[in-house]
Amino acid sequence: FGSSAAAAFRKLCVCPVWAKVRLAMAPSSLIWECVKNNSSFIRKSTNMRVMSSEAGNLCGLNSYKFSGLASSNVLDISGKNSGAKESIMMTTSHKKASRHARPGSILLSTGVKKSSKKGLAQISKALEGGFYRRDLMEVARAKYVKVKTSFKKKKLVFKSRRASK
Repeated sequence: FGSSAAAAFRKLCVCPVWAKVRLAMAPSSLIWECVKNNSSFIRKSTNMRVMSSEAGNLCGLNSYKFSGLASSNVLDISGKNSGAKESIMMTTSHKKASRHARPGSILLSTGVKKSSKKGLAQISKALEGGFYRRDLMEVARAKYVKVKTSFKKKKLVFKSRRASK
């Protein structure tokens, strides 16, 4: 390019009108129609409902309500083990719309307290206080309790050989 052509090209690239144009994402209903029968996360078994193992699926069911792929507001509560430490994680989708164009930064993981009172309060604050998936509030609380009880270890009972018979 000549110097005038390069300057004109730079003006086109830095133009504020082009900077405001956003990428249009497909609507979630269209994504669900494409993904509901053809997904690598689907798990099928005989005499069972169709399950899904995608990140952000709260119940693991293959349905539009719980889908982590099709929904713009994702919610999941899961347990995470790192060595001897066990923690409960709440996964939500990023609030910034620009992050939805980057697959690696769509989901946010937040630690949840293990104390029942504080953990349930933290979940209710995130969902009800932020007007974020209030329809999944009871399911999220039940899953939190299940994940917390899964961390409990079974106590070993030792029988003494010296005990009276």
